[in-house]
Amino acid sequence: MQFLLNILDKTKKDLFAPGKPLEKFYYAFDAVESGMFNPLHNVHQAPHVRDSIDTKRFMSMVILALMPCLFFGIYNAGYQSQMAVGGSVDLLSCMLIGAKWVIPLVMISYAVGGTWELLFAIVRKHQVNEGFLVTGLLFPLVLPPTLPWWQAAVGISFGVVIGKEVFGGTGMNILNPALVARAFCFFAYPGKMSGDSVWVPLQEGMKTVDGFSGATALGVALSMKSGANPEANAVHLLQSHGYDWWNLFIGLVPGSIGETSTIACLIGLVILMISGVASWRTPFGCLLGAVVVGTLFNALAPESAHNLFHLPPHYHILMGGFAFGAVYMATDPVSSAATNTGRLVYGFLIGALCIIIRTVNPAYPEGMMLAILFMNVFAPLIDYYVVKGRINQRRLRHA
Repeated sequence: MQFLLNILDKTKKDLFAPGKPLEKFYYAFDAVESGMFNPLHNVHQAPHVRDSIDTKRFMSMVILALMPCLFFGIYNAGYQSQMAVGGSVDLLSCMLIGAKWVIPLVMISYAVGGTWELLFAIVRKHQVNEGFLVTGLLFPLVLPPTLPWWQAAVGISFGVVIGKEVFGGTGMNILNPALVARAFCFFAYPGKMSGDSVWVPLQEGMKTVDGFSGATALGVALSMKSGANPEANAVHLLQSHGYDWWNLFIGLVPGSIGETSTIACLIGLVILMISGVASWRTPFGCLLGAVVVGTLFNALAPESAHNLFHLPPHYHILMGGFAFGAVYMATDPVSSAATNTGRLVYGFLIGALCIIIRTVNPAYPEGMMLAILFMNVFAPLIDYYVVKGRINQRRLRHA
């Protein structure tokens, strides 16, 4: 490692140092060097904060927590393809076929988004922040595996430039950049991003081609018919299409790459909580909000109400991107609430809004994305009133 470090030091002095031919691209070189070794920048003035978690380690833990969703998403993409054509569903076959769809999307996300990050770093003359390592992986995981590559490239460009860089870069954005990118694709290319159906990839010999459009669990729920016992009818219809509670929990169902498996999201949540990267309060608030609103709709909605009003809450939390959004998107430290009480309120409102959007406006069956983006805007306001309330309490105690 010392040999490699010496090569990097010599390259920096000969090519990227002030006055050298590639001086303008110093921060691109610095991004590579910082990714391989600890940065050599030292703080010489107080205050000093000693902590084992720096930005690179923080982002590395999020990447690690995303691995269960990534690997399961690769397997599930291949599994859905093999099930559609009646092929073998052994682990190796599914992983190989799924990788042909998922890996290119991940590579495009990193390549295109990383280019924009480098461009802004060079123009603004600042270091490339490690935050894009997370955004570049989050974005492809919330896409269907068959999204055209050029649409993914346009989407990540919009998310990085409009969702983050126009606000000043990492740490300045008020919205989650990965969700901004997905929202752009959702409204720009609805035929490929709909929450009620998804294109299942098929394999013809050695060539992978677009398959057929199959209904997701949310799509099946939208087709439910009211009856004498609408809640039982809703559950029965989902089960008749292969969407029983256990299948939804495991995640072997059509959907976006990383969103289908609740158990993979829970493994990621455990990693985030143990490492101290995420707080349990936001996901718990999301769960509580969804259960409360879903239960109220079940209890108060008449039989003639829209069919999704009668879907039990324990099915809502397993469908669509609810689990993935609650674990990875809502807990984003930049765009979410920062106070402990604020995180509970923030999460509760996300869960509640998700169920409301799904049921009241079925044109957007995947309500989690819009709910998180909406609450991103209100997160500072929630923290403001939480802090203000604490100050008022202390004033009363010491009056």
